[in-house]
Amino acid sequence: MTENKNRATAAAILPLVGGAGNITSIAHCMTRLRLGLRDRALVQDERLKALPAVLGVVEDATYQIVLGPGTVARVTPEFEALVAAERAATPETAIPETATPGAAGPAPSQGPASPSPIPLTADELAAQGAAIKAERKARNATPVKLFLRRIANIFVPLIPALIGCGIIAGLNGLMVNLGWLPAVTPALAAVATGFMALIAVFVGLNTAKEFGGTPILGGAVAAIIVFPGVAKVDAFGQTLSPGQGGVLGALGAAVLAVYVEKWCRRWVPEALDVLVTPTLTVLVAGLVTVYGLMFVAGEVSAAIGDLSDRLLATGGAAAGFVLGGLFLPLVMLGLHQALIPIHTTLIEQQGFTVLLPILAMAGAGQVGAAVAVYLRLPRNGSVRRTIKSALPAGFLGVGEPLIYGVSLPLGRPFITACVGGAFGGGFVGLFNQLGDSVGSTAIGPSGWALFPLLAGNQGMGVMIAVYAAGLVAGYVAGFLATYFFGFSKQMLADLNADAPSPGADAATTTATGPASPPTAPEKEPAAL
Repeated sequence: MTENKNRATAAAILPLVGGAGNITSIAHCMTRLRLGLRDRALVQDERLKALPAVLGVVEDATYQIVLGPGTVARVTPEFEALVAAERAATPETAIPETATPGAAGPAPSQGPASPSPIPLTADELAAQGAAIKAERKARNATPVKLFLRRIANIFVPLIPALIGCGIIAGLNGLMVNLGWLPAVTPALAAVATGFMALIAVFVGLNTAKEFGGTPILGGAVAAIIVFPGVAKVDAFGQTLSPGQGGVLGALGAAVLAVYVEKWCRRWVPEALDVLVTPTLTVLVAGLVTVYGLMFVAGEVSAAIGDLSDRLLATGGAAAGFVLGGLFLPLVMLGLHQALIPIHTTLIEQQGFTVLLPILAMAGAGQVGAAVAVYLRLPRNGSVRRTIKSALPAGFLGVGEPLIYGVSLPLGRPFITACVGGAFGGGFVGLFNQLGDSVGSTAIGPSGWALFPLLAGNQGMGVMIAVYAAGLVAGYVAGFLATYFFGFSKQMLADLNADAPSPGADAATTTATGPASPPTAPEKEPAAL
C-alpha cells in the first residue's frame, strides 16, 4: 500500500517536471528530491506545489522538491524507475514538449503582473517568496558560495549513515547505563562506531567525485589517515596517530589526489595511463598527506574542538543567542554550508556536535512566528490554510514551506522568527555554559526529529529536558515577537481584507489572468 502511494507520488511529479527527457540527474538528501533539469521552463511549479505529498519547491544548483524525511527516500527509487522506464520506451530525441503550463501559470513569454504591495493570499505570498528566492539565487552564485555548496555535496550523502549510527549509539548507551543485555551491547557499539572509524574514507570518495576525479583514488588516499600503521611513521620528529586530521585531512588529501590525477591525465601517454596515473596519484598525494596534511589538519581539527568548547563554556548564552538568531539569515545566504565540516569534525572528535541543538532553535522561532501569523490574520483563510498544512513539517524541522510560503515574503515575521531562534539558542547555550553539554550525534534532523540523536555529558533525561525547554523558549519568543511586533497596522488591515474564495480565484484567473503569476525560479534555504 505504501509502495503504491510512493509510486503514485513519483508518477504525479514526473510529468510536472518535463518528463524523463528533461531530467539530467536524480539525487536526494534528508528532505528533498534533487533534480538536474535541461529546461527549467518545462516545470509546472504551481501544479507541482499543489500535490499533497509536496511540501514546497526550492531551486538552487538543482531543482529541489521538498517531500520530507522518510518520504523522499522512498519516492526517489520509484521516481528513478519511472524515469528509466520512460527513457527505455521513448527514443532519445530533443527536449520533450509538454503541455503548456496553463493552470500552472502564464506562458514564459508573458511578463508577470505587478504584485500588490502586500500579498493578501497564500498564492501571492508564495509568488513573492519565489521572487525573493530568485533574487537570492542570483546573488548566491559567488565563488565562495559555490565552493561551500560543493563542500556540502561531499557531506550531505553521509547524513543517513550518521543518523542511523547515532541513534544506535544512543540506544547502546542507554542499555549500558541500565545494565540491559550486556552480551549484546559490544555488538551494538561496533555497529554504531564502525562507520565513524572509517568516515574519512567516505569523505575521500565523495570529495574526489565532487571535484571530478576517480572516487576510489580519493578514498585510497584518505584511507591512509585512519590506517593504524601511520603510528610507526615519524614525520618531522612527531609520531603520527591514526585518524589524525580526520575528515578535514581526508578532504584535503582527496582534493590533492584529484589535481595530481588530472595532471597525469594530461601528460602521461595513453598506453601507460592505466599503470602510471593511479600509482603517481596515490604516491604523491599519499606522501604529502603523511608528511604534511595530517599534521596541519590535525591542528585545525583540534582548534575547532577547543574553540567550540571554550566559546560555549565561557559565553554559552551569548554565543547561543547569536548563533540561533543568525542561522536563518545564514541559510538565506547559503553560508550555513560552511558549518557542515565543523559539525562532522566535532562528531568525529567528541561523539556529538554541540552546535546543532543551538542552531535547531531557528526552526522553533519559525514555528512560533507562524502560529502568531495564524492568530493575527483571522480573516485570511488562504494564509491560514498554508500555515496549518506546513506546521506539522515545521515541528519536525522542515522549515521551507513556512519560510518561503509565509514569513519571508511578509518580511517582519521573518525577523521576529529570528528573534525566537535567538532566545531558544541562548537558552540551550546557557546550559552548555553551566556545564550541561547538549549535542547531536548526527547532522540533518532538527525540531522534534532531533530528540533520538541527543547526546552530551549528562543523562538522557537532562538532555531531553534542556533541548525541549529550548524549543519551548524558541516557540514562545517567536510567537510573542511576531504577535506584538510582526505587523504594522496597515499590514494587518490589508492582510485581513476579505480574500476571494478558491472558486472566485479561479474565476478571476480566467477573466483577468492569474493574480499571482509564477515569478522567477525558486531557490534554496536550509536543510537543517
